[in-house]
Amino acid sequence: MERWHLCLKRYNMVDASLTLINAVSVHAVGNKLLGEVLTLSDDILHLPNDKLKSHLLTYFFSSFNSPEYYNFDLEKEGSNPHVVYTLVKEIFGDPASLHDHSINLAQHLYNVSQHNHIRSGDLFVGHFSGVVIERKSWDVVGIFKCETKESYLKLKKEAGHFKLNADEGINIRKLDKGCLVLRDEETEGYKVMIVDNTNRSDAQFWKDDFLGVRAWSDSFHHTHNFMNLTRQFVGDQLDEEFSVSKADKIDLLNRSMDFFKSRDQFSQHEFEAEVLEDPSVIESFRKYERSIMSDQDIVDNFEISAHAVKRQARVFKSVLKLDKNFHIYIHGNRDLIEKGFDEVRNRHYYKIYFDEES
Repeated sequence: MERWHLCLKRYNMVDASLTLINAVSVHAVGNKLLGEVLTLSDDILHLPNDKLKSHLLTYFFSSFNSPEYYNFDLEKEGSNPHVVYTLVKEIFGDPASLHDHSINLAQHLYNVSQHNHIRSGDLFVGHFSGVVIERKSWDVVGIFKCETKESYLKLKKEAGHFKLNADEGINIRKLDKGCLVLRDEETEGYKVMIVDNTNRSDAQFWKDDFLGVRAWSDSFHHTHNFMNLTRQFVGDQLDEEFSVSKADKIDLLNRSMDFFKSRDQFSQHEFEAEVLEDPSVIESFRKYERSIMSDQDIVDNFEISAHAVKRQARVFKSVLKLDKNFHIYIHGNRDLIEKGFDEVRNRHYYKIYFDEES
């Protein structure tokens, strides 16, 4: 079988430019709770030309651009908790069985579609070779769900005139839900990548109810979790116990971000001493950490993931909003901004010190 060239932008995480499509099956999965039907196909999908294969690879792989991994939760209890893991393992062992097991995956998805906000859609299941992820080539089982169709116009030139038609189809740059299972770490539940561009009403459905995965315990996961914990503590807990201004909170977030950006290895002891500083704040943070992480192992030393830091930088707020009149961006020395109250005008104010303006 030939390898099909994929003409798209090279992503840092996934390069499918030389990927081999071994087989793909598709089924239509409705919402069982709403009485919608499950429609199963009789055979694998026929892909008649190179252009169609290229578009399909773009649709399947171009949305996976985050180094965040999961694995199937083999310790999960309940009714058939390891369905997807078991079926994926069977496909890796015998790729010719893909279509039969894709039917089982579609039936499993249909059976867990028990919420009225879950959308019906087309479920694609594929087996691929030569998928380059972080510069290594993998055999991959992919599971993808298309829930959204878009309208488009097609203009066709005929003798002496043009004919315009309207139709609906899949935007190959907008994958609704997806899962790539790498043939790696089988006994640990494989390494899994996930895309879930969905509304909040079924935010946990794809990951928890259908796939049954949990976050992979690696540097990305630990970095992301601790930075998220810090952001939540500053936003939700700090001013309940201490008298702090918004500028103080922004300063703490900035110092947290600087700490993670300037190091390769994380030490919670060093973080607390250099960022939190005050013993009372440190104790409050530890209590908050224990309450939030009660069902997880607390890891206080780990390698810092630059990818996770970059992602968190998007949500660490450094903007001080004053009514609707001013936004102050605080990036540096907290000592150069003072807060006060003008009794004559009966208003709060900030005094800012600087050397030069530009």
